[in-house]
Amino acid sequence: MFIDVHCHLTGGEYEGVGGVEAVLSRARDAGVTAFVSSGFDLASSRAAAELSARHADVYFTAGFQPEELGKYREGDLAEIAALAKESKCVAVGEIGLDYHFPDNPPRELQRELFVRQLRLADELGLPVVVHSRDGAAETLELLQSEADRLRFGGLMHCYSYSAEMVGAFAALGMYFSFGGTSTFRNAKKVQESARRVPSDRILSETDSPYLTPVPFRGVFPNEPGNVAHVVRNLAALRNEKEEELEGRIFSNAERLFFRLADRRI
Repeated sequence: MFIDVHCHLTGGEYEGVGGVEAVLSRARDAGVTAFVSSGFDLASSRAAAELSARHADVYFTAGFQPEELGKYREGDLAEIAALAKESKCVAVGEIGLDYHFPDNPPRELQRELFVRQLRLADELGLPVVVHSRDGAAETLELLQSEADRLRFGGLMHCYSYSAEMVGAFAALGMYFSFGGTSTFRNAKKVQESARRVPSDRILSETDSPYLTPVPFRGVFPNEPGNVAHVVRNLAALRNEKEEELEGRIFSNAERLFFRLADRRI
């Protein structure tokens, strides 16, 4: 019983492999019983909501990812809020900071929209899904400054920062998901972080169609069914039994994403 807490299912990347319906079917055959389709702008959040309405085991998040803020227009957050009120929306996200590319949206705009969406999630009583790349210290500082807005917790998606920072993020109520990167031979920092994350805060994802895990690294598109390889690798890294970790991850996901748990009872 696997869960993919962060995947992208609404683009055209799966057209060459039978479409999203075939992708979901293959994942179910691989033992995936719940999917969280992540929104990254208004259009993808709407599409994720529509997909979740067609499939009982698909949930979604709604939000503006920092790299996509060039599309943002005033009024969009009101529409994100409306989507987030739907019963199958489990979080506001993905939101955060991305300083990787020099032509990414201005940092000031990224910080502003990150804070506004953190506050929106708090108003709506939802956790957040945080995308953070090349901005570890500032992400932590901003989350600490908005700690009162994290009453419902959050997820550090595709966690890639140091093991030493895990405690600081965890103290804010954050969970940590690991995907294909954690299976890469040279990803020593990510693997050490995966070992150090508390057992009640670890989650599994694919970030599909990207970051395909070993043994299929380099294959595109990645699919949610590959989350089984991620969990197997996490169990080996943490010296845990795969079946026990699999169950714990699902329990963790239901604790963080309480709307998911409510619908599965």
